[in-house]
This record gives sequence, structure tokens and C-alpha cells, in this order.
Amino acid sequence: MAGTARPRVPAQDHFDAYAANCPCRSVLDLLADKWSALALGALESGPLRFGAIRTRLEGISPKVLTAVLRRLEDSELVTRTVYPSVPLHVEYALTDLGRDACVPLMALRSWVEENIERFPARA
Repeated sequence: MAGTARPRVPAQDHFDAYAANCPCRSVLDLLADKWSALALGALESGPLRFGAIRTRLEGISPKVLTAVLRRLEDSELVTRTVYPSVPLHVEYALTDLGRDACVPLMALRSWVEENIERFPARA
């Protein structure tokens, strides 16, 4: 719903992601998901349409990409903008929060790409 403020995690002095009831866990679950991290990375260069994201994320099915983009939108990491044209034009873009999340994800992705040869081969 546009214009409706969504509830936020209540402020507290300290969050401990190791605690079972910590709200950080659901965010870590979202960001640590392979497709979520890659979708955010694909959007780092600017807004993209669904098909362009799917092309960039080789191997993802349309159903999985739809679910990933919905989760990212629900978490306010990504916005979905529908342009009233024929055919309908929909673009996805990072929010400020999404851009902030890309910083550590980009560092992790770069580290993996630089060190992949140190890992055992996977089938």
C-alpha cells in the first residue's frame, strides 16, 4: 500500500543475531540466500526489468525470481515500479537500504570470486 508506514523493528540497545528470537536472523536469512544476494547485485548498476534480471541471473526460474523479488520488495530493499504502457513496463530498483546492503554483499562476492580456486571443486 503506497503511503502507508510499515511497522519497524523496535529500537533496543543491542541486537544479538545468535539469540533465537533476534529479528536480525530473518534479515540474515534473506541476504544470505544465493538468489537474493545475486538479484541485489544485478540491480547495483541501476533499475532493470524482470527479463533483464533473469538474463543476468543465469539458471534462475521465473517462479523463483518472482518469489525473490517479492521478498526483497517486502523487506524494502527493492522497489517495483509499474509504468502504464502497452505492453506493461515494470522495473525493479534498489532502495537506499538495498544499496547499503550491497556494500557487504559486493565485498563477499568479490572475495569468493578471488578465492574460488582455493575451494574444493563442486559437482
